Amino acid sequence: MTLQEGNAGSRYIVEKLELPVTLERRLEALGLIEGSFISILRKKRHGAMVIKVRGTRFAVGFGISTHIRVAKAQ
Repeated sequence: MTLQEGNAGSRYIVEKLELPVTLERRLEALGLIEGSFISILRKKRHGAMVIKVRGTRFAVGFGISTHIRVAKAQ
């Protein structure tokens, strides 16, 4: 599933980033790498979502969140 399909208040594990290399490297610098945990704090229908990765909160847009593959964390 993609990050955009996730629900607010849930926790996920990043499986794969399917983004352009420069954007992928930028997100990796922020701590968003394969195997890291993501919590969705707030989500708008077709807009940005606020996520928490390794203690840092930031927003990602619809175009980015649809290219991040995640799995539900146990």
